[in-house]
Amino acid sequence: MTFAVRYYTKTGNTKRLAEEIAQALGVEALPITEPVTEPVDYLFLGNSFYAFTINPEVKQFISSLDKKLVGKIVNFGSAAMLNSTYKKVKAEAKRVGIEMDEKEFHCKGEFKGLHKGRPNAEDLKAAVEFAKQFSR
Repeated sequence: MTFAVRYYTKTGNTKRLAEEIAQALGVEALPITEPVTEPVDYLFLGNSFYAFTINPEVKQFISSLDKKLVGKIVNFGSAAMLNSTYKKVKAEAKRVGIEMDEKEFHCKGEFKGLHKGRPNAEDLKAAVEFAKQFSR
């Protein structure tokens, strides 16, 4: 299996998750400003809700993906209020013909005093365990 990890973050929470996931998979976590240029079986895409949707930069990144290079997208992220961005990411991925894996990882993220210290050590460990499912 081949992997890539890309993320979008405003607070640094999703970056922390991305770095742990990438390390577990033996790849580098890169921001979405770095395109996917090599074929991968799984693209782990970290993102979060901002004003009740995914950031326009995430939408643009997904629309720029080449379906010949990306087998499936695996969604992950953190958020203070809302949970999964899965449906939003899936809708964007569908537009470019890339399948979403059914599994995803999500945890609480600290924002303006809510969920202080999250993602915490337990969240990061859970993210690593989640990623390891794909490399077995």
